[in-house]
Amino acid sequence: MRYTKAGAKDAAREDFVGLWAATTTPFDRHGRPDLEALVSDLERLVEDLEVDGIFCTGVMSEFWALSAAERRAQVEAVVAATRGHCPAIAHTGHHSISETVELTQQAEQAGADYAVVIRPYYPSADEEGMFDFYAQLCDAVDIGVWVFDTNYAGGPLSLDLLDRLADLENVCGMKIGHLHRHFLDVLARVGDRVVVTEPNESEWLGNVRDHAARVFMSSAAPYLYQTPTWRPMLEYTRLAFAGDYDKAAEVSAGLAHLREIADRWLHGRWQREGVHAVPMVKVWSGLVGLSGGPVRAPLRSPSASEVAELEADLHGAGLLSH
Repeated sequence: MRYTKAGAKDAAREDFVGLWAATTTPFDRHGRPDLEALVSDLERLVEDLEVDGIFCTGVMSEFWALSAAERRAQVEAVVAATRGHCPAIAHTGHHSISETVELTQQAEQAGADYAVVIRPYYPSADEEGMFDFYAQLCDAVDIGVWVFDTNYAGGPLSLDLLDRLADLENVCGMKIGHLHRHFLDVLARVGDRVVVTEPNESEWLGNVRDHAARVFMSSAAPYLYQTPTWRPMLEYTRLAFAGDYDKAAEVSAGLAHLREIADRWLHGRWQREGVHAVPMVKVWSGLVGLSGGPVRAPLRSPSASEVAELEADLHGAGLLSH
């Protein structure tokens, strides 16, 4: 790490800028993580799509289905592939505090720039227990830690708890995957101390314009909504950073159809039906030229008819012609 533990908060302000992408885990025909395919995906993300940072071994990577050794190997591969190109943040969360500490220490040793840890969602715990979990972790590591509070893990953490967590020495960011209103409340409460983000592309431009946001951290949107020859998310982000919000809004509006498709197949489906987004994220990413591929149980790979319907939707939106 290029920063000290006490300097994690300041370092995060400098490092978390632009578009960060959350990678998936490719599996080979034997069901093992395919690190060569992952590195190929990273080359496309970094070189062709020009993402500014990589989020690995998280929800999009099916972290719950990976062994500790597989997670370590994936972090090492990502760090090696991105070193000198862009920073990488490794998700190291686990229900076990000892396992979380070990995974976070290993990510630090492997050269990850930051760690991000999902809130424990089993067993249920009160806020004092949640605070102790993060406090024990932060006491055991020097790397900058992000708190990951997502609807995949249940209801949002309270503002009072997040306020306390923001004061931990090396907590430097919070990724808030809940309703936009909650993100704004968290931003107002702790944004003076830590970087606060939400992984919602449809709110990204407004967050830059209205709340001086500097980083989209992170989701699959940077590679689902773009191709090497058509990069509207990158374009409108750069326009917004330059202060040309009217032109940025025109470019962003061109993604309306893709947002509707994403609502039908991905996050909207999770919110309405409890159907996890990752299987269709991998189908979609495969259709636009990334590794894609199957998921591990208990998730199921989509049916042939579902794949065909999504492909037809993306053809209709013009994405696959770029």
